[in-house]
Amino acid sequence: MTQAFAPRFRKPLVVLLCAPLLLTACGATEPPALAGAVRWPTPAPDSRLQVTQAVPNFEAPSATGCARPIQTHETPGLQRVSQVERHGTRERRALADAAAPADALRKPSRPGVAGSLAASVAPMAEAAAMPSPVAPASPAAPAVAGAPRIALQPPVQAPRPANETVTAGMVDDNADFGEYMAFRGRTQVPHRERDISARYLLQVRDTRGTVVPDAEVAVQAPSGAAMWARTDAGGRAWLHPNAFDKAQGELYEVTVRKNGRHGKAFLQRGQKNAVDVVLDGQPGAAPARAQLDLVFLIDATGSMDDEIAKLKGTLRTIADQVAKLPSRPDTCFGLVAYRDRTDEFLVRRHDFTNDLNAFQGVLDKLQAAGGGDYPEAMNEALNETVHKLSWRGNGTTRLVVLLADAPPHLDYGGPQYDDDMAAALGKGIKVFSVGASGLDKQGEYIQRQIAQYTGGRFVFLTYKEAANPASGPGTQTVHDVGNYSVQTLDKLIVRLVSEELGKLPAGG
Repeated sequence: MTQAFAPRFRKPLVVLLCAPLLLTACGATEPPALAGAVRWPTPAPDSRLQVTQAVPNFEAPSATGCARPIQTHETPGLQRVSQVERHGTRERRALADAAAPADALRKPSRPGVAGSLAASVAPMAEAAAMPSPVAPASPAAPAVAGAPRIALQPPVQAPRPANETVTAGMVDDNADFGEYMAFRGRTQVPHRERDISARYLLQVRDTRGTVVPDAEVAVQAPSGAAMWARTDAGGRAWLHPNAFDKAQGELYEVTVRKNGRHGKAFLQRGQKNAVDVVLDGQPGAAPARAQLDLVFLIDATGSMDDEIAKLKGTLRTIADQVAKLPSRPDTCFGLVAYRDRTDEFLVRRHDFTNDLNAFQGVLDKLQAAGGGDYPEAMNEALNETVHKLSWRGNGTTRLVVLLADAPPHLDYGGPQYDDDMAAALGKGIKVFSVGASGLDKQGEYIQRQIAQYTGGRFVFLTYKEAANPASGPGTQTVHDVGNYSVQTLDKLIVRLVSEELGKLPAGG
């Protein structure tokens, strides 16, 4: 797969002169300093340690399949840590009481297993108890540095009938980018800022003019800052230079590669047309069957009981309809659930499998509980989704359905959603954010940020009365959106998958 990464383009790959046609298409003339070999920048070890390079630390997707039993991994919350610590304390006391008085000062030769486990998780409890700096917000947003953690409770909702449909609308903030920027301007909430005001479309094709999906893309600024992306099923990706290049250079080198074929072009700041890149060499045969990695990333706190129940009841319908799509996708399913630090678990992830019965089983066992305050551990869950699932490699369409009714904790240290949405773009993962009932303005803003940056959509539940989820399914919403149609949520998810796979070139 991908070569070992090292900063600053240390290893030239091949010599490929940028064709005059490409330079004309991208509205730039190749300067002597950038002429010559195709170069490939590499992610830095840790973006939080790099002042000039906002670069995620990620590895390229490389799994070859998902025909495996479900593998479950859990990051415990403080509730679980406390239980283990109490159990370990009791065991250590029992050992001490059993010892002879003369041996009172001697340590047990073999400490209990529970005590060892408590020692292994104690650092997590200590770290969670330490105060963390509040993540920066947009300059236009209210100052939040040093602000106390606000213990807001989500609205109490009456359970809905089990057979009641769930309706939802959808907006594409990349298709109506002007309105999206207006929404950002009028919505002042704490968030992690990434400047996406400068946005350019990249289109990658082969020598026959056919779109090239899942091609690796690297964009380097004169300052040395770089960003990474993978083209979607339609061979496209959105590039946001200001999001990674604080110096806001005038000319960016864009290199693309896939299966040993390469291409290069230049992005001139302010150009109106798309950046077109043509890969050299003979294109290979398209696969006979599409590959789809589909993950459900779910807020599993107490207020999400209705939404989780609906997903349990419609999973097979979604899977059956996806399987009948014209591309006949080979689908791998993954599930990542999260709560908060004070709960039994922080994140519980189930790696990809193609065993739908087993996947339905783990979904059926998921229960909504805990949560405490309003924000939840979305940052940590998104990080594990992007970095720790076994995403398949070359030629896969990778989608995440994020279902949540609260924003992430911005006052925790550790992973931050803007770093991981950038890493998701680099790994070719699109996020479709689904705003459940009770999602506030901050939650909407952050969910739309993640969806727009990764090329996904923002989906939101709708009701007969916008502000009253108990009113039942309908067409109204409290969110700041317009020009949307309404479908049942399961049909909308199938539609989104169908539209993505429908972009694939013939035969794949």
